[in-house]
Amino acid sequence: MYRKAQKQETAAEDFELPFGGKLASDNRWLIMANMIPWSEFEAEYAAIFSAEMGAPAKTFRMALGALIIKEKLGISDRETVEQIRENPYLQYFIGLSCYSNNAPFDASMLVHFRERIDINLVNKVNREMVKQELEKKAEAEKEKKSKAEDSKSEPTNRGKLILDASCAPADISYPTDLGLLNQARKHTETIIDILYNSLLVKTIQKPRTYRNIARKTYLLVAKKRKPTVKERRKAIKRQLQYIKRNLSHIQQLMDLGASLDTLSNRQYKKLLVVAEIYRQQLWLYENKKISIEDRIVSLNQPHIRPIIRGKAGKRVEFGAKLSASCHDGYVFLDHISWDNFNESGDLKSLVEAYKNYTGYYPQSVHVDKIYRTRDNRSWCQERGIRISGPPLGRPPKNVSPEKKKQARDDELIRNSIEGKFGQGKRRFSLGRVMAKLPHTSLTAIAITFLVMNLSTLLSRLFCVFLWQFFKTTSFFPYLINKNAILLDYQQQKLIFALP
Repeated sequence: MYRKAQKQETAAEDFELPFGGKLASDNRWLIMANMIPWSEFEAEYAAIFSAEMGAPAKTFRMALGALIIKEKLGISDRETVEQIRENPYLQYFIGLSCYSNNAPFDASMLVHFRERIDINLVNKVNREMVKQELEKKAEAEKEKKSKAEDSKSEPTNRGKLILDASCAPADISYPTDLGLLNQARKHTETIIDILYNSLLVKTIQKPRTYRNIARKTYLLVAKKRKPTVKERRKAIKRQLQYIKRNLSHIQQLMDLGASLDTLSNRQYKKLLVVAEIYRQQLWLYENKKISIEDRIVSLNQPHIRPIIRGKAGKRVEFGAKLSASCHDGYVFLDHISWDNFNESGDLKSLVEAYKNYTGYYPQSVHVDKIYRTRDNRSWCQERGIRISGPPLGRPPKNVSPEKKKQARDDELIRNSIEGKFGQGKRRFSLGRVMAKLPHTSLTAIAITFLVMNLSTLLSRLFCVFLWQFFKTTSFFPYLINKNAILLDYQQQKLIFALP
């Protein structure tokens, strides 16, 4: 049951502290709390709950705020709850009206928060938050314009759209055929033990699984630094034989009266995954192949697929492939899938989404080589959009300096989305997704993009504050004349170069 709070959102000055005083208005958590449109999406979140039955659920602000705190601080679920319990600013951020020394919820609730808040809702919050800030910026710019500038007609195409794709690796060990078969074999041995113990009348002896011998044969090859192809194939064959025997034993126990109902849901799902792993690995072994469609690379997370990226040091990554767009310094998650896909097919839909979001087509689209297909080029040309990169055909012998400069500038502009991916993977959790379920993993990835845009808004607000501070100082004319300070709002950099 979801019970909407009758009291409106608590203002910062009304937040009750145990020892008196007030919250500082310039605190980052208060500023970020005012940026997020909590109330606009509360009804959509409340729709998944019953209006009458069940215990009251946690509010949308508390659920989303806790996930944002976890991602922003880069901590675990348990540490997130402890940080909220100790910090009044974090308690205000999740919507509490007064400070409490008790934890607002258990650490296990963050798992339910990730299940209830799906990826679509997080993306809506992300886009609406950025849209409100862009509208404020546009209104401020309109006030500064003169009447002569207002009379001029604005161009139909405006802005720069940057597109690229990446992979969010999951937290799994590097998969090998032999290691995957060894895990599958051990799971079948566990199921045999459970089914045999569930028999009321044990008319046969417990089936032999040869688990000790199977483990020794596996370690004999797995511990070698560079086993030969023949040794590896022989070890794979033996593991396949062990799994085949165990699966036949499971069927025999079921014929004698053992029921799969004695297994937990997790064990039953793993048994189905083991059967599919056996089928795939047997086909790969018999046909001497190294790839198969919908290949399973993890027993615990069978939804993960190998994504061929071709990057230096990591030719193949294991996780969700995502396509993102970046404009005006903000990054959005547009397309994500556990299966590999060609990102060039997303260009048209992402450009149309940009038009629906801003009201006009971009002036230029900055992409890498895979997006520059003949179809995409002609489609952009019809709409007056310039696509980055050299034209198709044989390159000319003499290239003008203007085109060289434009090509260099296009690559510099495209570096911004690469920097966003680097920020997400190094600063935040995009480099190793710790969630295990497919839908919670997608939510965790979407939260990363939301937090990155929150950090961008916060840093730009800091730059504006610092600019206003220097304008009020007596050193401002000296600093400007001597080129001592440079503020770049687009790149969000504050560079000091005192002489």
